[in-house]
Order: sequence, then C-alpha cells, then structure tokens
Amino acid sequence: MAAASSVAVSSEGSPEPGESGWLRGEPEGEQERLLRRGELLALGNHLKEALETYSAALRLGQPAGPRRLETLVDCLVLNYRLRQGLDWSRAREEGGGAAAGPLTCCGCRGFLGEPVTAPCGHSYCRRCLRRELRSRCRLCRDLLLPPDGGGPAAQLRTSVVLSQLAEKWFPAECERARTGNRLGELLSQGRFRESLSAASQALRADPSDLMLRVYRAESYAGLQEFKTAIDDLNFIISKMSDWPEIYFRKAKVLHDAGFVGDALQLFLQCLSLDEDFVPAKLEVEKTLYDLLSPENVRESLKESAWSSPHIRNKPFTLGSEMEESGCNLQLCPEQNLGVPEITVESFRGSLNRVQSVHALNSTENLAKGDGLKRVSSEPLLSSQEKGALLKRKLSLSEQDAIVCDDGRSKHKKPGETTKRDVPQHLIDVADFECSLCMRLFFEPVTTPCGHTFCKNCLERCLDHAPQCPLCKESLKEYLAIRKYSVTVLLEELVVKYLAAELSERRRIHDEETAELSDLTKNVPMFVCTMAYPTVPCPLHVFEPRYRLMIRRSMETGTKQFGMCISDPQNNFADYGCMLQIRNIHFLPDGRSVVDTVGGKRFRVLRRGMKDGYCTADIEYLEDIKVADKEELKKLRELHDVVYNQACGWFQSLRNKFRSQILQHFGPMPEREENLQATPNGPAWCWWLLAVLPVDPRYQISVLSMMSLKERLIKIQHILTYFSRDQSK
Repeated sequence: MAAASSVAVSSEGSPEPGESGWLRGEPEGEQERLLRRGELLALGNHLKEALETYSAALRLGQPAGPRRLETLVDCLVLNYRLRQGLDWSRAREEGGGAAAGPLTCCGCRGFLGEPVTAPCGHSYCRRCLRRELRSRCRLCRDLLLPPDGGGPAAQLRTSVVLSQLAEKWFPAECERARTGNRLGELLSQGRFRESLSAASQALRADPSDLMLRVYRAESYAGLQEFKTAIDDLNFIISKMSDWPEIYFRKAKVLHDAGFVGDALQLFLQCLSLDEDFVPAKLEVEKTLYDLLSPENVRESLKESAWSSPHIRNKPFTLGSEMEESGCNLQLCPEQNLGVPEITVESFRGSLNRVQSVHALNSTENLAKGDGLKRVSSEPLLSSQEKGALLKRKLSLSEQDAIVCDDGRSKHKKPGETTKRDVPQHLIDVADFECSLCMRLFFEPVTTPCGHTFCKNCLERCLDHAPQCPLCKESLKEYLAIRKYSVTVLLEELVVKYLAAELSERRRIHDEETAELSDLTKNVPMFVCTMAYPTVPCPLHVFEPRYRLMIRRSMETGTKQFGMCISDPQNNFADYGCMLQIRNIHFLPDGRSVVDTVGGKRFRVLRRGMKDGYCTADIEYLEDIKVADKEELKKLRELHDVVYNQACGWFQSLRNKFRSQILQHFGPMPEREENLQATPNGPAWCWWLLAVLPVDPRYQISVLSMMSLKERLIKIQHILTYFSRDQSK
C-alpha cells in the first residue's frame, strides 16, 4: 500500500512535521513503517488498530516523540466532533461574540481590554493573543504572526484607536481589564496567594465577571486546591459553553490532579471547538505518547489528589467496538517482534485507575458513555486523500445545539453575557478620522505599531519611507509582506454608528475612482521610454509617484497607463502608447518589476499633473483603412518586400546581438494575411522598430503615422540604411 507521511524525523532524531526519510528516498526502518501504517489506520478511522500499531512502533526503542501522534490526534478530534454533532464554522462565528457588545474579543468573547489587532485584521485582547494560547486566528485561521515572528504580545502593540474608544466608552470595563492584567502578572510570577486574594476581592465587587473567575481558578490550581478551581471553571462553562480556553484550563487542573482520562476528554472538547488551540493538541499528543510508550504502558497513573465518597471509577475507552468485542490490542503474527504485547486490558488498566470527577461537576461527566466511539469503519485512505480528510469542513449546520456536561443539548443564550451599549452622546466622528487625510476612515488598516490609517493613505506614505507616519517606527517587514488587512472591528463600528457619514465617504471615494478609471481624460503618464503596440515593455518602478500611479491603475481595474518619452519643452512627447499591465512582482522594499505590453497609440491633447505624476487628455490613433483593391494589392506587395528585407537584416546580425534581442523582445512576429485586421497594423513592424537603433524622434514620427503604406516606406528606408552600413 502506497502511503505518504506528514511527519519527518530531524537529524537529531526528534520528529518534526514535514517530509519523512522515506519521502527523501532514504531506507525506511521498521519503526517508520509502523508509524506510517498507524497514520493510515487512524485516517481510515480504525482507531483500535492505529493504537496497536503506534504502540508497537514506540516499543522498538528509537525515540519518536509526541509530535509523531499528530495525525492520530487530528483523527480523534474529527471523530469526537462527529460524535458530538459540533460544527467548526458555527464555533468560529460564535467566537466573534458580537452579542456581548461593540468591543468584544474574538478569542474569549469578553471585553476587548488592551486591544491588539492581528495581521489578519481581527482584534483580540492581549491576553488571548499570547503565543501559548493560540497560533492562528479563531475566525479566519490565518497565522497570528509569521512562524519566525516571536510572541504576538511582544511584537504587536496595542491598537491606539480601539484603546481610546474603549477608555472613552467603557472606563469601568477598562479598569477591570487592568485588574485582570495585574492578576495575570501575579500568576506568571507564582504569587498564587496574592492573586487569589486580589481575584476574590474583585469578584465580590463584580460577581458577573467571568474572566476574574478564570484568574481565581488558576490561583486555586496553583495552590493545588483543585476542587475549588473546578467549581469556578464549571460555573464559567455553565455561562459560556463554547469557550475553548475554559475546557483547556479545566483539563489542566484535572491532569495535575491525576484525572488523566477526564482531562484527555476535555482537551478533545477544547480542540473540537477550536482545532487551532495548540496547547490542547500538544497535551493530547503528550498524554497518548506517555500511555503508549513501553516504559509507561504498564505503570499506574498517579492517585487522585483528594478523596470523596461520591467519586467513582470510570474507564476511558476508545470505542464501543473495543468494549464489546473484548479483543486484544496485539500485533499480527508477522508484526510480532518479540517484545511484550499490548492488550486492551493493559492499555485500559492504566486508565481505569484514574478516578472520575463526577462529584466535582455541577452536572455529570462531559462525554457520557463510550468515550471516543468510532462512527464507522471506513477503508484505509490513500496518501493523496490524507490531506483532504484532515482539511475538510463539517457541514452540520442543522444541529444548532451545544452539548453540555451532562450530554444534553443546550442552546446558547445571548443574554447570559452582559451586553454593552455605547451612550449616543459619546459617539463622535472625530474619533474615527484618519490622521493623514483628516477624513473618515475608509478601509482602516492597523500597523504593527498600533496606529490606524486609511489603506490608501498608508500605502502612499510607505511609497516614500518604510516607517509609521506617526511614530516613525520601522515598517520594513510589514511592507515586505504587503498584507494590508482591513481592521474588521473598526470597520464594523463605522458601519454601525456612522452610517450616514460612511455613505458620503464612499460616494466621494467612488467618484475619485471613476475619475481615475477614465482612459481618455486625465490618463496617467509614465514618462520614461518608447513603447509600441504588442511589444513587451518591462519596467522597474521605484519612484514614489509611479508606485502610486501603478497601484491606482490596478485598483481601478483598468490596468493601463500611457508611456511617453520626455520632451524638454512640454515635459513629455505629443505621441505615446498605452501599456497594459500583465504582472507585477513586488520587492521587499516596496519597489516593483512591472511586466507590461503595448496597446493603443495616442496623441496628447492636454497635459496635466496629479499627485506628482503627469496626466493627459488623449485621443487614440488608428490606421486609415485602404478600400481600393488595386491600392490594397500594391500595399500587400510592398509589405512582403519590406518583411523579407527585415528578416534578412535580422539574420545578418551577429549571434550575440540576435540572442540579446530574442531574450528581451521575443521572436519576430509572423507575417499576417490580413494587413488591416487591427487598428495598429502588422505586429512585426512595431517589433522591428523596437529593436532598431533609431533616434527616438524618428521613432515617434513612425509611431504617429496613421498610414500603413507610409510606415512601411519609412521602415524600408531605415533597413536600407543599416544594410548599406553593414556592407562597408
């Protein structure tokens, strides 16, 4: 069976995601073969056989590491979601927390204290953006920072505009957020008694603040008062049953207390709500690795940290099929490598000693019954199907219920979270003005330094210098990535509270865009070199004015601008050629290489200037068609003579020159049957003019001609001159 693994072994022997040795053509060992087989069994939903194979692989003595169980964990989470009837898309939508008020964190759905806007444009409170909590946005799944970017809290600054709005609209909530930050600092320093005292005091003043209960629960857990910590976490879950972090916190408490089986299920519940909650995934991988490792598989898990007459034992199983069949998780005869076999009794025996926390919960256990029950016995998937399975989205939108701790369905109650309304007299359009254009934000973008500008305004500033227009902090990396995502929350606030002002702002923007889209009036002019119809014209754009001009051509959708050579008296020549943008390659410092090709010819009627670059009102030129058949026949004869003469001249060039011309301009176009098929005549004429070393003034005179006959005669004179010169 052909298979592909998504996991690799590094040179030091530790596993890493990526390619494996067998993909690189290296001889694969027995352990690698078993690990790959375990992945395929897991992908096929054969969880029992997958566990057996993983355990056999780990008993071979070579350290594999918990990350080799990543595929197994992904399949367990998918299995768990299917069994619980949960839907990822709905979990992400609910993660926005719009019901809580206008300033709501995308992560915890609480008040957006100390707001930070991620590169994707979604805003989180700084606490939720810590690297140890999540690496991807809960709503769009974009990376919150580049892989080598370090911690978000360290690099991304507080959003100035959102922070000012929070302080103005909700000063009391801001003060509570600052209290939470102080509690977080105490917890990070291990000062659990102080944080417990401060959290309890704050809760007496505001019992409805769920974040304060999180801090208090962490304080209790740090003091190993696990039962009290669980009480606080259960209360939070009863109010917000779709908050992934709470299931993770509760699972950590249970794990520290010795309830590994219950902790494992809660880690999976966390991942079922947010598959990108990295710490929970790492905990599941580590737990399963410890259980399957040969040195741990027969050892008992540690006893509970407390005792209660109401606590009962509960086995953690991986499927009703395993429970009912009573079969052993042992290797097939050909896989028996002479090491002690792992049976389902030995695997379950270590977990059965884990005591249930039934008495600690206000309801029964989270997943009642079989635990992780297999939903089907699908055939093994091929390596090509592996990625498709793990990336597919569950379409279960008809099941709107959230599963609670007792297994019953409970619909989310928006009223459970206090809704914050903005006092009308505090809404001021001045709070939403761009500091560059002094107008209402339009497509607001927040930089890593925390300042917000209109997208177009920021891009124009970055054309001149890669730094923030306000604080002058370097934005070189931000410019290199070129991801100017709109700040979603700020745009939503403008739409909600300043609809009339936004409508007027959009009208002005549309008028400006329409003016820039006109290809006969105020057409942007690039004053640089000669350009010809159908001939490629690559450009290196580095001047700020031309960066702006190229960007506007792309944004308006025209993807066109005029090209003229300079003129000492009139700034640029009277005739030119339109260029069509085919592709743009942006360089990290903001410069760009623009691939263009010539289009229509034009004559300048009126010159102008806009934002530093030249503009012009123009009229397009077309060849005058020949109607008389005799004249057309003579034109064809002249055309063929000049074409053959051009081919002879090109072939007479040295190989070095011919190679350079072909590399830059491409091959000479073929002879055309219909000479008047296009407004500009045969393409080979323009190709030849582009490669001939002729004075630009002479080239302009040919470009301006509207008679194909006159143009062919001019070209014939040039070729005759160069041929006579070469013969000397």
